[in-house]
Amino acid sequence: MEVHAHTHAHGKKNWKTYFWEFLMLFLAVFCGFLAENQREHMVEHQREKKFIKSLISDLEVDTARLNNILLQRHRRATMLDSFVTLLNRQDAAAYGRYLYYFNSFATRGPAFRYTPVDGTMQQLKNAGNLRLIRKSVINDSIISYDVHTRVLAWGSEDEEEIMDTYRNIAEGIFDGRVLMSMRDDDNNVSMADYDPPIRITDDAVFRLNYRLHMLIAFNKTLRRDVRVQLQKAENLLTLLKKEYFLE
Repeated sequence: MEVHAHTHAHGKKNWKTYFWEFLMLFLAVFCGFLAENQREHMVEHQREKKFIKSLISDLEVDTARLNNILLQRHRRATMLDSFVTLLNRQDAAAYGRYLYYFNSFATRGPAFRYTPVDGTMQQLKNAGNLRLIRKSVINDSIISYDVHTRVLAWGSEDEEEIMDTYRNIAEGIFDGRVLMSMRDDDNNVSMADYDPPIRITDDAVFRLNYRLHMLIAFNKTLRRDVRVQLQKAENLLTLLKKEYFLE
């Protein structure tokens, strides 16, 4: 018995068939690429908006703190001026309670030290997330605000050094026991109800005047820098809310 193999003839494909198959495959891959690219853009846009909302929250805390620091530095300016005036009176010892009180605040830095809420800023900078911010004007404003934050920090460090040199002189003028009695358990300062003794000499006053001059100068400089930082914070807040429709 003979077995005959049957072959099925297939029509030969022409170039048009190959072209359309290639085109369909290309379109499928290209559309998949576009869909994935669009999805990534949506995810990045959502991340961008999340960062912006968090940054706005941080800036609102910063502006409240900066306004408070500005108020404290205005008060500090008045207090330091009064301190210098009384210290240089011929009868300065008669104003002991005021001199002790002003001295207690001359080196009281935490009340006007600026520490920004920068969790969001650090995430934007350290993880390369600033690239998510698409508009250059916003990116530039964020960077400018961050740079000036460091300017304030450097100025505060210099002020702390002047406070240290002030303390080295003040310890020979003011009685530490009196200063301790003026503070409560929460370290709040109250004025004594009498005029404590004070060691006033021409040399001590001369040296203390220079340190007070430096503290007054730094207070003026940092008060100016705080105003600049506050303006930058308010401008950035306005810009972010406007550009991201978060009014």
